[in-house]
Amino acid sequence: MVDAIVVGAGPNGLVAAATLARHGWRILLVEAQARPGGALYSEESTLPGYLHDVGAAFFPFAEDSPAFRSLDLVGAGLRWCKGRHESSHPAPDGTCATISRDLGSTIVSFGEDGPAWERLALWKNAMGDRLGAALLASLPGIGAAWRLGPRHLLRLALAGGRSSASFSHRTFRTEAAQRVIPGLALHVDLGPADLTGAGLGLVLALLASSTGFLVPEGGARAITDALLRRLQEAGGTVQLNTHVDRIIVRQRRAVAILTSSGEQISARHAILTDVSAPALVLKLLQAQDSSWWLRRSMRNFEFGWGTFKMDWALSGPVPWTAPEARESAVVHAGDSLADLLAFTQEVRAGKLPTNPYLVIGQQSLLDPSRAPEGGQTLWAYSHVPSDLGGGWSEERHAFADRIEERIEGLAPGFRELIRARAIHSPCDLEAMDENLVGGDLGGGSAHWHQQLFFRPAFPYFRYRTSVKGLYLCSASAPPGAGVHGACGFNAARAALADAKHRPVAYS
Repeated sequence: MVDAIVVGAGPNGLVAAATLARHGWRILLVEAQARPGGALYSEESTLPGYLHDVGAAFFPFAEDSPAFRSLDLVGAGLRWCKGRHESSHPAPDGTCATISRDLGSTIVSFGEDGPAWERLALWKNAMGDRLGAALLASLPGIGAAWRLGPRHLLRLALAGGRSSASFSHRTFRTEAAQRVIPGLALHVDLGPADLTGAGLGLVLALLASSTGFLVPEGGARAITDALLRRLQEAGGTVQLNTHVDRIIVRQRRAVAILTSSGEQISARHAILTDVSAPALVLKLLQAQDSSWWLRRSMRNFEFGWGTFKMDWALSGPVPWTAPEARESAVVHAGDSLADLLAFTQEVRAGKLPTNPYLVIGQQSLLDPSRAPEGGQTLWAYSHVPSDLGGGWSEERHAFADRIEERIEGLAPGFRELIRARAIHSPCDLEAMDENLVGGDLGGGSAHWHQQLFFRPAFPYFRYRTSVKGLYLCSASAPPGAGVHGACGFNAARAALADAKHRPVAYS
């Protein structure tokens, strides 16, 4: 018997396991796949020597995450790389607003809207790392919110409750600046007209201006490796190729897991699950172990849009027309607010977008180890419907060509640099990691009715479930999407508190 079992070796599962192990618990981490990491990994998916991130690629919470700080991942060998610019937003008309960690550069890039951006950046400087601590705290997060300060909290709430289009129209005058925050909000399923879209877009913009969009040296799998190192040095054990079919409950308490091979493994204190909330309630638990209301809520749980991801092995850097984009960690392709609105409407109507919005990553510019000398990697994704009805067999290459045309319009000559490409449809992503339901990278929709106290369902927003000793530690729990480890970290602290252990104190 172990003290705790963690189901799923994604980033949150790894953080939860490492946190508990470092408190002296005997930990078993089980993973269905042949490798750990889930979507936090890197592979040579195009050509030998070209290293591509399979999912998450840029990490704005790298330096502000309480989980990463507590585990001291830098001390575990992780190295972060930074670029000159963080987020460029070019358009075919030649305009381009770019966020940099250097305030002066951003003010120049935003032109007429430079003073408006300066006010936002100085606001972030005033909040410092207290912003990340407040956003990633376990709800209700009163202590972290108090440390942030009522004035900052109120300003965030008033801005975050708006749509990204409304906030941008109110804040900026030029079209180039107005498409920045809506473009960042579209990292998830929040279009320009959606309430609370300004919250995510603004937070990403503020983080880009301070800590930046960092990448780990050696690929995203370097984060997974650092987390594994912390777990194993504390005595934790990882068991791969182990699919959990059921959580065994006795007297309303989770006591063991049952694997697909028929093995039953018991846990003394807790079982933590890095799986989607519907999978936990509707698949791993039997009907009598949860209420009819919770089961109905999970049947109605909404996942986000599907993801269509591509990787390229290039013979040289992308020849962006906008000079700033040539030195930017991330490039966002969204021509205007109208273009982003049209994109949102098409995806919600179940159609492949005619002019895809893109998040484009240039990791090898920051970390040259990702590509052979003279070469470059490129990483990009767009949102698509989760289910096309007829599948992706006929659509994948045509849509991949459409994405390349989109980039070619912003960087003439791009196609001549392509040595190889890899295509990943929503079906491919879910096959790689069953938590990516329908290709959703975020563990569930980011709309207001599935955030904060409603994630995954009220009142189960504090990682505990209706079964004693059973915890949800995936991105289906608050604060949701992103590689910050907060879901796993906060769930582990809840398990420690319930077992009469003192939680970790962190600054």
